[in-house]
Order: sequence, then C-alpha cells, then structure tokens
Amino acid sequence: MGLGGCIILIAVGAILTFATDWHMHGVNLTVVGVILMAVGLIGVATFSGIARRRRVVVPSTPVVEEEPHHHHHHGDGYVDGYGV
Repeated sequence: MGLGGCIILIAVGAILTFATDWHMHGVNLTVVGVILMAVGLIGVATFSGIARRRRVVVPSTPVVEEEPHHHHHHGDGYVDGYGV
C-alpha cells in the first residue's frame, strides 16, 4: 500500500466518522472510521520515515574536484566565447 492508499484510508475513515448517518446492526461506523483514519496515519508516518531515510545519500567514494583548465589563447582576445 503506497502513500495514495494511506490517504484514501484517511479520507474514507473521515467520511464514515463525520459525514454519514447510516446505522448498521452490530457495526459502529464511527469506530470503523476512526480505525481507518488511524491506520492511514500510521501508514503515512511509516512511508515518510522510509522516504526520509532514502533521501540521505552518502557518496561511497570521495568526490575530487578538478581545477578549471585555463586555456592560454593568443589571438582575437576571446577564449571560449568570453572576453579575456
């Protein structure tokens, strides 16, 4: 179940809890709605925790930055399209 499924659970739970007046024998729809919202919130929290862990990337090899190459060009006064 992805993030979208968790959001749908929260929405369905909120609808059952706050926007319906159905009465089913032996089923309390308010409690069912609260349970669905809780499961959806737990899913969103779990999903965001996993996503936060995935975003942290540590390079395994050191990054070596090269010095920019300086081209000495004698001629029209322009190097790589920029004035000298």
